[in-house]
Amino acid sequence: MRVFVSVDMEGVSGLTDPDEMRAGGRGYERGCELMTADANAAVAGAFDAGADEVVVTDAHGSTKNIRADLIDERCTLIRGPYRPLRMGQGLDTAHDAAMFVGYHARAGVPHGVLNHTWMGYEIQNLYLNGEVCGEIRLIAALAGSMGVPVALVAGDEAACAEAREVLGDVETVAVKKGIDRYSAQLLPPARAQTLIREAAGRALRDLDRRRPYTVPSPYTLGIDWASTAMAESCAMIPGIKRLGPRSVEFTTDDYAEIVGVLGIMASIGGSVGCTGQHYG
Repeated sequence: MRVFVSVDMEGVSGLTDPDEMRAGGRGYERGCELMTADANAAVAGAFDAGADEVVVTDAHGSTKNIRADLIDERCTLIRGPYRPLRMGQGLDTAHDAAMFVGYHARAGVPHGVLNHTWMGYEIQNLYLNGEVCGEIRLIAALAGSMGVPVALVAGDEAACAEAREVLGDVETVAVKKGIDRYSAQLLPPARAQTLIREAAGRALRDLDRRRPYTVPSPYTLGIDWASTAMAESCAMIPGIKRLGPRSVEFTTDDYAEIVGVLGIMASIGGSVGCTGQHYG
């Protein structure tokens, strides 16, 4: 059994502060350790369930957050930026299951800890074939386009609720309960990591019940930007259609292009916004 684990940071156990999410911020180094420990819990659960190979991808920000010296030695780790599949880099059709760890709710979700979609504030809403889309739906659909089911989602309560709404029968682990965007009631990380390991094992031992999340092609990605300047700049890309003052969309038959083009537009939107702010 081959397992793919995508690890974001906002939904990691013990973390609530934007400073903990970025290099140089107060608590960032400890945040990286906690992110690595949550990833290791999922990896351990996968091997408990009989996995032969586990690939972990660092899916947060710079994608250089997971501690390579502390990651479970049985897995392989993908880290570093500028990769075509972004949060899904390393996933392919040979995988039997995907697991999402440290994931968060999409932008605007009440009580979602550090809720956002792909960027801190620049993207107000993302749409996939007309449906409001967060990172859970986006990357689950990438896995689904390869025939790979999502077996586990771990993050805050709002992220877990979003995962069940999108994916239906999926194992979830809520490691914290949001009070507001920057505050939460936390499970102690050691306890949260035990729960992640147990849930990962259950999810993979029961893999026959899991079905890939599939979106019919052609695929259309829509973005509501925070400003007209961001939309205007992205509309200069061939194939990007301007829908309104702050909105653009892109359509393709290749789902990998959805993720790749989103990454390109995010780079442009971030440069245009360029305020140095994080999470609004």
